[in-house]
Amino acid sequence: MFDSPPLPHYFSPGHEAFRRSLRDFVDREIAPFVNAWDEAGSFPRSLYGRMAALGALGLGYPEALGGTEADVFHQFVVAEELARAGCGGLSASLTSHIIGLPPVLHWGSEALKRRVIPGVLRGEQISALAVTEPGGGSDVAALRTTAVRDGDHYVVNGEKTFITSGMRADWFTVAVRTEPGNKGPGGISALLIAGDSPGLERTELRKMGWWASDTAHLRFDQVRVPVSQLIGEENAGFKVFMNNFNSERLVMSASACAYAETCLREALDWARGRSTFGAPLSERQVIRHKLMDMYLQIEAARAMVYELAWRLREGQGLAHELVARTCLAKVMATRAMQLCADQAVQILGGMGFMRGTRSERIYREVKVMMIGGGSEEIMKDLAARQLGI
Repeated sequence: MFDSPPLPHYFSPGHEAFRRSLRDFVDREIAPFVNAWDEAGSFPRSLYGRMAALGALGLGYPEALGGTEADVFHQFVVAEELARAGCGGLSASLTSHIIGLPPVLHWGSEALKRRVIPGVLRGEQISALAVTEPGGGSDVAALRTTAVRDGDHYVVNGEKTFITSGMRADWFTVAVRTEPGNKGPGGISALLIAGDSPGLERTELRKMGWWASDTAHLRFDQVRVPVSQLIGEENAGFKVFMNNFNSERLVMSASACAYAETCLREALDWARGRSTFGAPLSERQVIRHKLMDMYLQIEAARAMVYELAWRLREGQGLAHELVARTCLAKVMATRAMQLCADQAVQILGGMGFMRGTRSERIYREVKVMMIGGGSEEIMKDLAARQLGI
């Protein structure tokens, strides 16, 4: 099961060589320790540097900034191989730069890129995205954190919440309102804010899942940010964050398929080794049907995600259709993850309820995948509007 080689127009020999090196790293450096790290609510900061040494943090960034030439399928390899360890909290924080750093790369000044990006790609610093506010989630246009120009600085006041890597991050890419009188998307800007800025207060949040990820509530009280740390143009930040969300949702979709597969593998191993009334559990028709339901959902979701990623890479398809497909791919992939987590825990029985199994941990984590980056309800509504429905 799952041993067929990937189709060549998706993954090249170079992709698969990268996968082998990363899989060896995960098996050696991550998988044996994830239970302890999750229980501790943290993982060693040195892991960033070790991931960077593999080239796994700099995918798609210019070599001049310390990056490595790559495409979306290299990002999928990282998401899929980290998912094999079955610890979403570790994956989320270890790769928080994939949502925190792209706005700097695509919209930041050359000086800002040189100042920030190399250190993050070396694993020496941590980048995070700060958009969500206590009063609203996916409705970015309604944000209330303000940034008022004062000479060569902006003065930032407001709050952000549910921020991945929020306790550790050295840099925050923050959505702010630079035109307070404008209540829509037109008055939004993107600022890069240093984690050690005076007036920035962080509070750790406790969660149902993703325990190994440091998640924070941020409070900005008269935080002064140099105007040179504006990302893109003032009052034109809405498109920066919208483009960022599309990439985030695509990688989340690939990751969700991989977590679903991790649940299936654990359930299958358990069913083959567990005997009931004189026969392996895997020989019971009801269990075999559960396993096939899981397999079916994974294969269908993954086919949609891979085909979408190929279209995006090759520039095939209309922009609004690709946005709609991205939204629906996230819905389909996270539903597959939900079903597989639920069925794996059921197949494992009492053991599935015990902390330390990957399926139990993924069962607790699936809801954040269905909510984060845009809830299922928002995704379907956005897809319908993109398709004119």
